[in-house]
Amino acid sequence: MNLNMFALGPANARQWMMIDCGVTFAGDEWPGIDLITPDHNYLLDELDDGADLLGLVLTHGHEDHIGAVAHLWPDLDCDIYATPFTAELVRRKFHEVGIKNPPIKIIDLGARFSLGGFDLEFITLTHSIPEPNAIAIRTKFGTVLHTGDWKIDPMPVLGDVTDRTTLEDLGREGVMAMICDSTNVLSEGRSGSESDVAETLAQIIGEQTGRVAVTTFASNVSRLLSVCRAAQVTDRSVCLLGRSMLRMMDVAQQVGLLPPGISFVEPSEAGYLPHNKVLYLCTGSQGESRAALGRIAREDHPELSLGEGDTVLFSSKIIPGNERGIFDLINDLTDLGVTVITAEETYIHVSGHPCRDELRDMYGWVKPEAAIPVHGEPRHMREHARLAEELGVGRTLVPRNGDMIRLAPDGPVRIDQVPAGRLYLDGRILLPEDSRALKSRRRLAEEGVIVVSVAFDAKGRLVGGPAVTALGVPEEDNEGEPLLPLIEETLEALMASLPRPKMADDRELETHIRRAIRAILAPRWGKRGDILASIIRA
Repeated sequence: MNLNMFALGPANARQWMMIDCGVTFAGDEWPGIDLITPDHNYLLDELDDGADLLGLVLTHGHEDHIGAVAHLWPDLDCDIYATPFTAELVRRKFHEVGIKNPPIKIIDLGARFSLGGFDLEFITLTHSIPEPNAIAIRTKFGTVLHTGDWKIDPMPVLGDVTDRTTLEDLGREGVMAMICDSTNVLSEGRSGSESDVAETLAQIIGEQTGRVAVTTFASNVSRLLSVCRAAQVTDRSVCLLGRSMLRMMDVAQQVGLLPPGISFVEPSEAGYLPHNKVLYLCTGSQGESRAALGRIAREDHPELSLGEGDTVLFSSKIIPGNERGIFDLINDLTDLGVTVITAEETYIHVSGHPCRDELRDMYGWVKPEAAIPVHGEPRHMREHARLAEELGVGRTLVPRNGDMIRLAPDGPVRIDQVPAGRLYLDGRILLPEDSRALKSRRRLAEEGVIVVSVAFDAKGRLVGGPAVTALGVPEEDNEGEPLLPLIEETLEALMASLPRPKMADDRELETHIRRAIRAILAPRWGKRGDILASIIRA
């Protein structure tokens, strides 16, 4: 299990099935890297050694559950099983990487089907994206329930309520182990209903007299629908801004999820509407600089500028790690005179994950013999295990990435630790974490690069250089002395003073060049720089 990639197989049968295949997003510590995927090499070794991968089953369409599918599937080469909305999202991801006609099998909500020795059943849940599913996995050893991500919303805006009946039936049938979402286990009570958020949104939007922009997670189609209905109630036309917002609404419409009466105006039309008659749904709730709201805050969006009298609603939570970008975005909007309203101030967001009372309900329905908490940080999963024990679950196991766990017989028991890491998507190439390219790029981001070129003729005489190119290095020190001319002068003096034998030895010459440059930079800059010497000989 790693970045929501979970593999399950009967002991010694060498037949695997996989659940989900997600990504996380790289931060500033990984320059040039956008996505981080699970490292699937252990599974590939198994396949090379004669094992079978029966299929990849997807619980729902969030990036941390489907984002790596198109990147890793060429190695896996298996059928993919998903409900209609998730299937269309994945199909478009394949299109983006140039793969046509991927083997996606569309599974109806609530359907039951087989993969080898696995009898699978999709069970409808509620979450912050359409068509979330738990998966009941029946085997000759017993039944495993994998919940995926979920909550219990008694009044969802879109889709059906949680299928409590099937979960209770499953509990009576007997569940060997439940693999369950831990994200909100530290929060008492319940996560709240999307219908209540919809009412608050309508109230707040109705109080505004200027333009209104709402930003939220584009994948939360229920929230997008809540905003659209609030706009209808307050007599505002909705304009979508941001590629992922447009894509999600297009997919929802294509698979028939959008109810009648939901329509949108183009940005070119929205600009001519009275300020109190338009509402913009924008990407950028996590402070992404290239998203629509980030461009609006920088005043470089081609279709919209906001100012005094306008309002922006952040109908979303702050994902840990994004605080600085979000706060900078809010400050930039405030500097423009925009009124900013966040979920910390009013009830305009609810989580898509279960709080403690919802977890109590789930354990009461399913009554698993064992609990395996997932989808959270270690502190969440350990607290989840403690809660499960309080609820009468006899056995718990808190997994780590790479754990091989025997569920039956006499499980769960950790029996091995297999290689499990991360791969880094650099353009179109997946790189391991210990890649020289990644290490070099991180070093370049910290210290820049200095390239020194020198050329010698056939007799070993200097005929060109030293030519110095510096990138990412300050132009001058605190005293105002330019660094590049100082480096050039130092290297010219070095070349004039080195004896012929040292000039003839490339390794020796490179060492002297590096030492000379670092002697200049260290006391003035406090850094050494990444120094490359290019020595050309006739």
